[in-house]
Amino acid sequence: MGANLVAGGATFRVWAPNANAVHVRGDFNNFEIRDAAALVSDGNGYWRGFIPGAQDWQRYKFWIDGQAGPGYKRDPYARELTNDSSNCIVRNPDFPWHESGFVTPQFSDFVIYQLHVGAFYTPHWPPYTGTFLDVMDKIPYLADLGVSVLQLMPIQEFPGNFSLGYNGTDYFSPEMAFGVSEDRLAPYLARANELLEAKGLSPFEEEHLRSEMNQLKALIDLCHAYGLAVILDLVFNHAGGGFGTESLWFFDRQKGAEDSPPQYWNSLFFSDKTWAGGDVFNFQSDGVRQFLINNALFFLDEYRVDGFRYDEVSVIDNNGYGKGWDFCQALTGTLRTHKPGALQHAEYWPVNPWVVKDTSEGGAGFHTTMTDGLRIALRNVLQSASFSGENALPIAALANQLAPSGFPNFWRGIQGIENHDLVMQPKDSNDHNRMDRTPRLADPSNPHSWWARSRSRVAMGLVLTSPGIPMLFMGQEFLEDKQWSDDVAGHPELRIYWDGLRATDPAMRDFLRFTREFIQLRWQLPALRGEGFRVVHAHDENRVLAFHRWVPGEGHDVIVVVSMANFNRYGYRIGFPTGGGWREVFNSDVYDNWVNPQVIGNAGGVSADDIPMHGFSYSAALTIPANSLLVFNRG
Repeated sequence: MGANLVAGGATFRVWAPNANAVHVRGDFNNFEIRDAAALVSDGNGYWRGFIPGAQDWQRYKFWIDGQAGPGYKRDPYARELTNDSSNCIVRNPDFPWHESGFVTPQFSDFVIYQLHVGAFYTPHWPPYTGTFLDVMDKIPYLADLGVSVLQLMPIQEFPGNFSLGYNGTDYFSPEMAFGVSEDRLAPYLARANELLEAKGLSPFEEEHLRSEMNQLKALIDLCHAYGLAVILDLVFNHAGGGFGTESLWFFDRQKGAEDSPPQYWNSLFFSDKTWAGGDVFNFQSDGVRQFLINNALFFLDEYRVDGFRYDEVSVIDNNGYGKGWDFCQALTGTLRTHKPGALQHAEYWPVNPWVVKDTSEGGAGFHTTMTDGLRIALRNVLQSASFSGENALPIAALANQLAPSGFPNFWRGIQGIENHDLVMQPKDSNDHNRMDRTPRLADPSNPHSWWARSRSRVAMGLVLTSPGIPMLFMGQEFLEDKQWSDDVAGHPELRIYWDGLRATDPAMRDFLRFTREFIQLRWQLPALRGEGFRVVHAHDENRVLAFHRWVPGEGHDVIVVVSMANFNRYGYRIGFPTGGGWREVFNSDVYDNWVNPQVIGNAGGVSADDIPMHGFSYSAALTIPANSLLVFNRG
């Protein structure tokens, strides 16, 4: 599909089942209508042809004659667009990938870091938003943090320079605002080659980084070299919100686009349903279904991504006129066969375990799905704890939500306390679904106070020790306390506060160390990635929670103990699965004003004696710091 360079020119293929005629107009024929550039219908709605002499970087568009008359249309499969989005560009997809030996991790080993390319790291604002190559600059930082997967919010072309990305209009072309122009490439090329040299890999030439297409590939290539997988956020439930006359909207130029309301069912790609200001795809159409499946296959093959997060699959299911679920099954079935190790991750609300069941059982066939039980329960605890006093907290309710329920494996649930939707600044006065970031939730009066710091450490620790795949949102790892915005121009004050890591106040540096070393602990202790889980103790009045993690059939027992009390507890007895020595392998209290000179703990370990408690035959008397999380491993 689209434009593909071959010997002597390029082939062109497009789906326009209701068109009367289709031509290709471009630099190769002075954008004139010529018989040699007329495409031939195959009788099944597809038009194809060969243009001799077409070359890399030449501009083109389709000229489609339909019921509403002739007009230009952009190629839905265009790999790139010109800066003003007025033309498509013929592109050679070849790229000098480095064979670094990278293999996508097992899903149970995923630790996801979600970011928005335009807002994540903006060292050149003003006037430039963040770019693919700015994210590249942070690859060593992210690798050192210990996350294993970068989840990029939607990167397909959207109208304008600022957007969350969920209003895409050109699905195969990366967003131009995320690219770096040739006149600014030199320092980025130097940085890319510095990163390659550190891994013993051959350097890029400048031509390898020309255009946003190659820059996204370079980002993925370097992520793989540093052990990071990359998953993209694909929006298959709806498109647009800013369609132009040359877009997918009424692609084969059927009548009805100018009617009020438009004759939606004539729009080819879309139904009469709308969502989030855009139009829902027509999942009853084989051509539309194939277009979306091809889009996912394209990014797997040409960009070597490691999987996808699919936005609001529930919208596909609920607005697909009975064919949405069937489309999901076709999508996941095709991609599982094509690249079994690539993650197929669904956002579905409310949480629906059928999303991750095999298609043979009637499920949708995704590997994982978002969960919200832990997020909601943990936020309730933090908010309740922010009030003065020692009132009881909903600890038992939190305990009941630690593990994703209803799934065949815990890793099928992706858990987090922050994400792009939750902690984004409201877009307008009617947008009531946004919330504070963790430190400000923990202490609304001062997000860097001891209360905020200590409670935020507990929240992060629970995300990283609870069953399921943990997900962090950009800045969360170093105590970012502001809501965020994709509109860097309109809200520069909401940019991620990277300078805080160099500020006089060490709070952000200490929290980053805490997060980094906790993720390292997750890698060191197989139980924290395993399927074994049991709540040991949950006490609302005492504000204490304890749970047991292990690897079924192997052991590797771990006990996690949490206190949200505002004072230290001494001699607090917790049940342990076996007697004898247990090492205190992590104590969050150490990280306050690193190294905390007044740390409270258990001097590196405890001994469990044969006093039965909490369903175990053994227990140990613990010293538990205020607002803390402790991890014990069998010594």
